[in-house]
Amino acid sequence: MSQLSGLTAALRDGAAGPLGQFGRAPDYARPAAVLILLTDEPDPAVLFTERAGGLRAHAGQISFPGGGAETGETPVATALREACEEVGLDAGLVTVLGQLPTAWVPASGYEVTPVVARWSEPLPLAPVDPGEVANVLQLRISQLSDPATRVTATVPGGYRGPGFQLGDLFIWGMTAHLLDVTLRVAGWEQSWDRDREVPVPGRFLRD
Repeated sequence: MSQLSGLTAALRDGAAGPLGQFGRAPDYARPAAVLILLTDEPDPAVLFTERAGGLRAHAGQISFPGGGAETGETPVATALREACEEVGLDAGLVTVLGQLPTAWVPASGYEVTPVVARWSEPLPLAPVDPGEVANVLQLRISQLSDPATRVTATVPGGYRGPGFQLGDLFIWGMTAHLLDVTLRVAGWEQSWDRDREVPVPGRFLRD
């Protein structure tokens, strides 16, 4: 049986529920999509990008490939196009499994649709434009679900949310929320200490 069968069923059944941490998106929100791409292996790998340090928004942060939709684009088309533009992913290698509910991201003004997909193995990928993407990461579910990796991320001003600390890497914000939901609905989540709070390192905190 595929390691992704539970996730596929959860997407089909709408098990994730609404992703409304920041409330409902206003009418002026811009549509966007991100790609949550996993390999269909005994220990699936998840694709992430490290945003370039010189970007005006979310510089240096770990994120899923994605961005704003072009006129008339579906979320799937947006997510696959952005992944191709950012890391050279061939859309022909990808099978879409479904979508998580849209999520409003006030910091960027986007209403984001997470598109979940699989491919057979983690082929080497590299940044297409180093001015946009500094690095490509493929992290294993065993790493991401490890209770030692899981923390509650905090920032000055009172924000608290799921976080993932892997050595000198730190995943937080919308990416961590989506990853948290994915682990839960797929049945990969392990019990972890939500009272373990870790401030987001400055390297990953730039607006």
